Amino acid sequence: MSPAADETGSLPLSTLPQPGHDWSISLKDKVIAITGANQGIGLGIAEVCLANGAACVYSLDVSEPGEPFQGLLKQQPGKLAFQHCDVTDENSVAAALDAIVEAKGRFDGMVANAGATKHQPALEFSMEQVERLFKLNVFGAWNCATAAARMFIKLGCKGSIVFTASMTSYRPNRAAPSAPYGATKGAVRNMTHTLAMEWAQYGIRVNSISPGFVKTALTYYVERSSDWDTKMKYYGGMPRLALPQELGGAYVYLLSETATYTTGIDIPIAGIVGAW
Repeated sequence: MSPAADETGSLPLSTLPQPGHDWSISLKDKVIAITGANQGIGLGIAEVCLANGAACVYSLDVSEPGEPFQGLLKQQPGKLAFQHCDVTDENSVAAALDAIVEAKGRFDGMVANAGATKHQPALEFSMEQVERLFKLNVFGAWNCATAAARMFIKLGCKGSIVFTASMTSYRPNRAAPSAPYGATKGAVRNMTHTLAMEWAQYGIRVNSISPGFVKTALTYYVERSSDWDTKMKYYGGMPRLALPQELGGAYVYLLSETATYTTGIDIPIAGIVGAW
């Protein structure tokens, strides 16, 4: 049930920051879940969240953590954890969040980051390949967002949801085109706006980040392209790929209490590279 507006037409005061609100950009005491954080962008986000005071960051992933995850765990003992989760299965996502709340007694933020891509000409895609991308990138993001919102409402928590979208949601990636991938990320970015509108009444914020080229195991081929140097010369932006950690500041801001009036937006982080 939606909360009733007061006589001025405003939403109840409960959706506003409380007196004595801490305006520092910090994740102090917060428990954050990041899907697909065993490696790559997700693990980079986890590292920056922990550097900014998060009490614990959970990687929700379908596979067991490998060396990159274990390396950060050694640096942050007791603050980084793994919870098995298949984001394409809504029951699996709900169970993962139940386990987090049971272990930590709270849940403050969800980063719906897990995704996959495949780069090839549109006419070479099979329907099975297209459906696989939509199942993970769109339906998986939906499962994570709705499960998080239900948990926030249950806990009475004004939580934050951040999707990982992509610059391909704005325009094609000339270096590595993928029409289905761009379509999935366009869906995620559009979903951000409507969910933000619907859940604002609960104090739940929904935003997205659109990275450009990021240096991960999935993008190693980009810098090896024979015309990479030429492309960098004419892009006019930062002539390199981003480190995953360079995305983290935006996620930290959107997950933090400083962003209590920031919802329904997308933040492109592309250094111009991959933006056109």
